[in-house]
Amino acid sequence: MASASVNGHPGANLDSTATRMAANDPHARTDSPGRDGRSWLPAAALQERLTEEVARAERGLGPLTCLVVVIEDLATVVERYGDELAEQALAHLAQALRGELRVFDQVGRPGTSELVVLLPGADGPRGEIVARRGLGRLRTIKIEVDGQRRPLPIAIGLASWREGVTPEGLVDEARSAARAAYWTRMGDVRAAD
Repeated sequence: MASASVNGHPGANLDSTATRMAANDPHARTDSPGRDGRSWLPAAALQERLTEEVARAERGLGPLTCLVVVIEDLATVVERYGDELAEQALAHLAQALRGELRVFDQVGRPGTSELVVLLPGADGPRGEIVARRGLGRLRTIKIEVDGQRRPLPIAIGLASWREGVTPEGLVDEARSAARAAYWTRMGDVRAAD
């Protein structure tokens, strides 16, 4: 029978496992901005916050950078070990990422294998600094499958808002950059063109 865990914690109750992971991780933050009690905003809340931040940027109240963290091969983990392990991995990644962010930055989960980070007040170069720091932290997280620990293949794309870009367009640009970062330099950071 196959076994799997995230950072040495076997798949069990998601909430208690995520709590234990955070308790054993000196970099994890304990604040939880998500309305669902997790370390991320659910899709609807993320969309609402993204729309607000783009509107703020359109009014000239500061720059906005969006990061998309893509976790490749998560579908394979789900197929082989179930949704619970994938949920644990995403929860742990989100908690670790929040530890690298400012209190008002937002982490959201629009889909099954990615996280979106909103960095209000950050331009492209500052966003890239945050993305590289976050990727360095995320690379320390391992998934254990059948007794072997391995890092999750992660890439981060970033896009900075500019006039005429919609909220969805901003995320799409960052997502495309993340995919390109993954395929060109396995697990890197890339800015949108």
